[in-house]
Amino acid sequence: MANRRVLLSLAHPDDESFGSGGLIARYVAEGADVYYICATNGDVGTVAPEKLVGYNSVAELRIAELDCASEKLGFKEVFKFGYRDSGMMYSETTKDPASLWQAPRDAVAKRVVEVIRKVKPQVVITFNKYGGYGHPDHIAIQRATTDAFKLAGDPTYETGQEPYQPQKLYYSAFPALMFRINLLRVRLRGEDPRHLGRNKDFDMLAILDNMEPIHTRIDVKNYLEAWDEASACHDSQLGGGMPRLPMWVRRNFMNKQSLTRIHPVPSANRVDEHDLFTGVQLD
Repeated sequence: MANRRVLLSLAHPDDESFGSGGLIARYVAEGADVYYICATNGDVGTVAPEKLVGYNSVAELRIAELDCASEKLGFKEVFKFGYRDSGMMYSETTKDPASLWQAPRDAVAKRVVEVIRKVKPQVVITFNKYGGYGHPDHIAIQRATTDAFKLAGDPTYETGQEPYQPQKLYYSAFPALMFRINLLRVRLRGEDPRHLGRNKDFDMLAILDNMEPIHTRIDVKNYLEAWDEASACHDSQLGGGMPRLPMWVRRNFMNKQSLTRIHPVPSANRVDEHDLFTGVQLD
């Protein structure tokens, strides 16, 4: 994995672990340099009062949890943009001028370009167009990162750095089959799939409607424990107590992380690769 570099550009402390922990752990273990942009401080996340003991703010706690997860996962470097968490769509917090949702798209994209030109990743990963589950911060960083992927290689785009064009852009994806199984389980429990989670703002049907084709599946069966350890760092967001199926079930039936390949454009909407670096030209 020498000279292989991956950049994940996501929104909150915990996005890296909950969504991509197995993938990150695998590529770090295999010798790739993996970098992370965390766009916000997560300061609007719901936190039980007892979790704040010893911390001056929710943001301080969430960043400490990110530092814990980053050490577990082995990032080469973490870039903390420091925007305020916007909260869920249509909430009052999305109107905060310091929030990521209110930040000018071109200004956020420029910061992502600066990171890309600094670390020179061949592979960039961000959320899908719906931001995974419709979170405005996810959507904002997805848009900025998609813009930055193109701008980073443009010699007329000025940042005081040499232009650099990454070779592959991916959006993270939910595995549709497992998602549908979980949707069935929710319905069998008598829960409303449009109003789930601690704050009842998690809409499984909207997620399903906005899923994009999967082109890449990465085997992470040997990195599930590392994934769990990183997730457990985000204890305030239930990372330490997330319900999990038995390890043998996960190792045999839930052992892949899925992605949508945006660039290069796939020839067909089917799984055609099992490694982020398929087709990549190394330095």
